[in-house]
Amino acid sequence: MPEGDSIYRVANQLNHALAGGVLTVADLRVPAHATADLTGRRVLETVPRGKHLLTRFEGGVTLHTHLRMDGRWQVFRPGERWRSGPAFQIRAILGTEQGTAVGYRLPVVQLLRTAEEDRVVGHLGPDLLGPDWDVAEVRRRLLAAPQRPVGAALLDQRNLAGIGNVYANELSFLAGVTPWLPVAELPDLDRLLHRAHQLLDANKLRPGHITTGDTRPGCQHWVYGRARRNCVRCGTPIRTGTHAQDRAAYWCPRCQRGPGPTG
Repeated sequence: MPEGDSIYRVANQLNHALAGGVLTVADLRVPAHATADLTGRRVLETVPRGKHLLTRFEGGVTLHTHLRMDGRWQVFRPGERWRSGPAFQIRAILGTEQGTAVGYRLPVVQLLRTAEEDRVVGHLGPDLLGPDWDVAEVRRRLLAAPQRPVGAALLDQRNLAGIGNVYANELSFLAGVTPWLPVAELPDLDRLLHRAHQLLDANKLRPGHITTGDTRPGCQHWVYGRARRNCVRCGTPIRTGTHAQDRAAYWCPRCQRGPGPTG
């Protein structure tokens, strides 16, 4: 599932292609909204909210989409051939004179009133890349379940919105703890949260979720995706297992303290 910085980047692309334009094409290929007609409405903006996308139109209407594992929004210039998948995978088309955004394999396509957006995103915690980011509120939410493992707590979008499995693993390494350490035993929770915000902000307009500062392929992460390769800090082979509902876990047994997958 995409991380919050990837969703921010998608929203930025949709804004560049559509915001300010009037819809000349609007096709929602899902049963619930197959007859909805948005043509003639002006596109106001697309706003990221954690891992959700909210595309707002004049008249108080919002299109809520979520990519989950396989979804994708692709933007095409006028006259450009669509090339991101077969036609039967298309779930949404939004087109203006500026360009066309095509949503492939979108598992969530929902039309609602803008005033009712909280129905779909109101459960989320503060957004790492949003105006509501609040370290004190996130700390309160995390410490409400002090024995919950760090990795699972960071992935819970009700605590903070935007963290995916890449960052859950990388932030655990940067904090010097394994993903299974209870939240209450973190040596400096606020420092971890500041680092999370710093990393997503740095990566929001570039691909790769770079956490090491090194943009070279294979060097972008400390532990994620590096199973059995040597730790770049100490040389110890990186271990792998599962955490948080069978998500892949990566950790250095020397640089990170705390329990492993079996305690």
